[in-house]
Amino acid sequence: MVHITEDLIRRRAEHNECEIFSLEEVSLHQQDIERIEHIERWCRDLKILYLQNNLIPQIENVGRLKKLEYLNLALNNIEVIENLQGCENLQKLDLTVNFVGRLSSVESLKENVHLRQLFLVGNPCTLFEGYRKYVVATLPQLKCLDGTEVTRSERIVANQGLEELRRRILEQEDQYLRKKAQEEEANAKQAEEPPNGAPEPQNESDEERLEKEFWHTPCAFTPESRLEAHRRLEAKRTARDKGNEKKVKLPRTLITADGRVLNVNEPKLDFSLTEDDDNKRIVLDLAVYRHMDTSLMDVDVQPTYVKVTVKGKIFQLVLPAEVKPDSSTVRRSQTTGHLLLHMPRAQGELEVTKSAARPSKDDRRPHRGSADSKQRGRGVAEWLEVDAGGRVDIANIVVAHRRATEGPLDASGRGPDVDEEPSEAFVDDLDVPPLI
Repeated sequence: MVHITEDLIRRRAEHNECEIFSLEEVSLHQQDIERIEHIERWCRDLKILYLQNNLIPQIENVGRLKKLEYLNLALNNIEVIENLQGCENLQKLDLTVNFVGRLSSVESLKENVHLRQLFLVGNPCTLFEGYRKYVVATLPQLKCLDGTEVTRSERIVANQGLEELRRRILEQEDQYLRKKAQEEEANAKQAEEPPNGAPEPQNESDEERLEKEFWHTPCAFTPESRLEAHRRLEAKRTARDKGNEKKVKLPRTLITADGRVLNVNEPKLDFSLTEDDDNKRIVLDLAVYRHMDTSLMDVDVQPTYVKVTVKGKIFQLVLPAEVKPDSSTVRRSQTTGHLLLHMPRAQGELEVTKSAARPSKDDRRPHRGSADSKQRGRGVAEWLEVDAGGRVDIANIVVAHRRATEGPLDASGRGPDVDEEPSEAFVDDLDVPPLI
C-alpha cells in the first residue's frame, strides 16, 4: 500500500522549488495510492489535484481545500460521490471509469455552486434509465455533463417530472446493489471451493497454470477484482525485481593477513613484464583498451608490486625485484593505447670499483685535453673510487677549477702570483715601453 508522504509531494513539486505550503498544482497519478490523506493540511492553496489511475476507494480528506478548482479522480475504485461540500470553489470534477452505482449521491454536489463540468463516463450509474435527465435536473449549476453541453431546453425538460424520475432512479439503484451483493457472495463461494481435478500440463508448473487460469477466467469488473489484479501484478513485479537483483560482491583480497601480496587481473588484460639489464630497470607493458579515456586509469607503484586500476577493476602484479617508486615513469602509447611502466631497480644503481692504491691529488685532477676530461665533456658516467680499506672518498667528487681571473694588483703593480725573478725564457724587448 502506497501512502501520500511529504517526500512524495515534494518530489512532485519541482516546478514550485519543492515548496508544498504554496503549492497550487500537483500530480499524483499512477502511484498506486489507496487513500487520500494529509493533502488538505499540507497544501491549503491547492487549485488543481491529479489523482487519476490509482486505487482510491473513497473521496475523503479534501474538504479543507477551499481554493480547489479541478479534481481528477478518474480510473479509481470510487463507488459514492461524497465529502466534497467543503470545496467551495470546485469547478470541474472528473470521475471517469469508476464504480459509482449510487446515482443519488450526486445530490451532495448541490452545495458546490461553482461546479460547471462533471464527468461520469464509464460508471455503472450511466446505464440507468433517465441518468442524464436526473443529473441535469439535480445540479442546475452544471454547464457540461460527460463532455456534452447542457442546453436550456434540456434543463427545462429534465425538471418536468423530477419526483417520478428520482423514484425510478432509486429503484434501479436497489436492483444494482442487490445484484452486486449476489455476485460478491457467488465469488466468495467460488473462492472457497477446492479446484477441480483438471489434468495439469506436463510442461508447465503449477504456478504458471494458476497464473494462466487467473487471467483467462472471465470475472465481473468490480473494485475487488481490480484490486486483486493489481496485487497479483505487484507480486509478480516484486518477484522479478528480486530475481534481477545483483548479488553484492565481497571485496577482493589484494594483500593477505600475513602481508603477502597477491597477483590480480580483474580487467583480464594482456601484459608483459621484462627486465632491462642495461638500464637496470623493470618494464611492464599493459595492454589497456585503446579507446578508453586515460582519466579512468590510476597507477600505483610500490617497492615490491604495482597496482593499476582500470575503470574500477584492479590489476596487481608482484615485481621480481625491489624498485624505486619515486623514479618510476608511466606513459601511454598514442597508437596502441598500452600503458608502459619503467621502474628502476632499487639495488645496483651505483657501481663501486676498488683500486690497489689511493691516487694522489694531482692524479685525480683531470688535465685539459686528457681522456678523462673528454669523457666528462661527452657526459660519460664517472664512478666513485674506494681505497684499499673499502672506504669511499667523497671529498673530491666535485673538482675545484682554478679561477681564470686573479685578484687585483698590489701597490707594486704586480699580481699576487708574479714571480720575483724573471724566468729564463723572458726576453726584454726595448721597443715595448714598461708598465708604470
